[in-house]
Amino acid sequence: MTISMYKASVPPIIRTLSNLRGILQKAAAHAEANKIDPTVLVTARLYPDMFPLAKQVQIATDMAKSGASRLAGKDIPSYADNETTFPELAARLDKTITYLESFKTAEIDGSEDKIVEMPAQGKTLTLKGQDYLFNVVLPNVFFHVTTAYAILRHNGVEVGKWDFLGKVD
Repeated sequence: MTISMYKASVPPIIRTLSNLRGILQKAAAHAEANKIDPTVLVTARLYPDMFPLAKQVQIATDMAKSGASRLAGKDIPSYADNETTFPELAARLDKTITYLESFKTAEIDGSEDKIVEMPAQGKTLTLKGQDYLFNVVLPNVFFHVTTAYAILRHNGVEVGKWDFLGKVD
């Protein structure tokens, strides 16, 4: 059975980023309701040597846009990584989702064996498209979204599994 690289990448990533947007909305509402400076949550970390919430969102969106771009053979859009508020993080998610929605199935399908090169830890990683998607892109998007979720949950934001997973049709 052949896998649709498009269906395995773009729709689940859009879903995950959309769910993260909803989680950030709950975090902003939590901060307002509890009179917490939103910056406290945006800069929160799970542990001192880990990235803060804002960076988790930035990396998740970077992996999403670079993954689709590399599989489709397109230039990767560059974002400034300067978001410091919930509205700015939501705007970044919206921009990334809009970008992902611009891809057509035919641009990504058939990229299973395409050679993909990406910088990683000072060297260039070379993988086939399917390995790149399943071993780099999806795990990274899910890791950073999960970490963003965990940061907010750890800080008292009332989110649960269904906020992360989203509505199941």
